[in-house]
Amino acid sequence: MRRQYRLREKKRFQQVRRRGRSVKHRLMVMVLLPNELPYSRFGFTASKRIGNAVKRNRVRRLMREAVRLMWEDVLPGWDVVCIARRPIADATFQDVQAACAQLLALAGLLKEGHDAAHLESDQIDVS
Repeated sequence: MRRQYRLREKKRFQQVRRRGRSVKHRLMVMVLLPNELPYSRFGFTASKRIGNAVKRNRVRRLMREAVRLMWEDVLPGWDVVCIARRPIADATFQDVQAACAQLLALAGLLKEGHDAAHLESDQIDVS
């Protein structure tokens, strides 16, 4: 994922977390806030509850790659913070990729033509 499309400033992370709306999954939470840009930006966090530095970095890489593969399908104009939850430490890449797809679809950030019918309601919560 190109640097331009990544959230890196602590201040913007805090704004998105404070003012944004969240979509929750068993493996991660996405917090969304509109931006005034012609593209979307993503930030990724994993707290120490996930594990040591190696595990946290692996989890962030998995989330980043899952979003990168879906980049063409994401609507522009949003800042999104992806927050890892504890079960993601043991998840496979396919699990993380499916969670990202489900959350983006539920949040309405996917371009037209993408079906959200396969969402499992027991794993997702919108608030």
